[in-house]
Amino acid sequence: MAELQEVQITEEKPLLPGQTPEAAKTHSVETPYGSVTFTVYGTPKPKRPAIFTYHDVGLNYKSCFQPLFQFGDMQEIIQNFVRVHVDAPGMEEGAPVFPLGYQYPSLDQLADMIPCILQYLNFSTIIGVGVGAGAYILSRYALTGLTSSVAEMILGHLFSQEELSRNSELIQKYRNIITHAPNLENIELYWNSYNNRRDLNFERGGDITLKCPVMLVVGDQAPHEDAVVECNSKLDPTQTSFLKMADSGGQPQLTQPGKLTEAFKYFLQGMGYMASSCMTRLSRSRTASLTSAASIDGNRSRSRTLSQSSESGTLSSGPPGHTMEVSC
Repeated sequence: MAELQEVQITEEKPLLPGQTPEAAKTHSVETPYGSVTFTVYGTPKPKRPAIFTYHDVGLNYKSCFQPLFQFGDMQEIIQNFVRVHVDAPGMEEGAPVFPLGYQYPSLDQLADMIPCILQYLNFSTIIGVGVGAGAYILSRYALTGLTSSVAEMILGHLFSQEELSRNSELIQKYRNIITHAPNLENIELYWNSYNNRRDLNFERGGDITLKCPVMLVVGDQAPHEDAVVECNSKLDPTQTSFLKMADSGGQPQLTQPGKLTEAFKYFLQGMGYMASSCMTRLSRSRTASLTSAASIDGNRSRSRTLSQSSESGTLSSGPPGHTMEVSC
């Protein structure tokens, strides 16, 4: 079989006759299911995913993908991406025959090898190109939620899809912090522990509930808004303050620190730790509303709505023991 010859193409100029071919770099990495070999072409491009291929049964990466990636019109594409070509275990050229009785990895286990490759290369995202069995492996990998790196998964946990799609300076900042964290392996362990967490099994009026004052805060665009709303429904309404922040995503302490500070002041005041004279208005530019409901004398209940415009005075918090729902 002829060796794969990929020519080096820069974004500044097209391929020239006689140009030196780009060298391929072959790597092997140990995984929980054995060693896997893959070949890398090109160098990572900033803010671009890697093209990641997986071949079909009876083929290897060269016999499966060589005609495609050496096709003339493909050069315009591959010049803009680093490529990672995976060989299934034992399918790479020159691979020894497995010993008698060797248990070959299942397709699910082959999919589970992919994060080891991405971690080894420190790649954040991929564009998968699979054929036959390779397409199944990449699809299985996608179903696990690992279509991006641990850093990208954590970003999807911290911020909403709307925030990520806008790719604001804040998102870029935290993507850089997490992706290049020197303790990323430790972060991944913490992330795995979070994903294996148990349900708190809160039950309003039951034995398992929080008996202390609680303030729940969630942005109206947060990725886990529904979960926080559900949690609020299971807590003691006489001990819980629920704050849903408008125009805020998954991290209101980063995007709306002023509003959150003000809400925290009211929460502390409700517990008697701050005087009302220390309070400031929730907003000077818009009307904020506060709706509170409380259970009084057993079966009696009442509700009230207080509104404050930019010209009004300080909005005082409800008496301790009231459930507050605040939109601001």
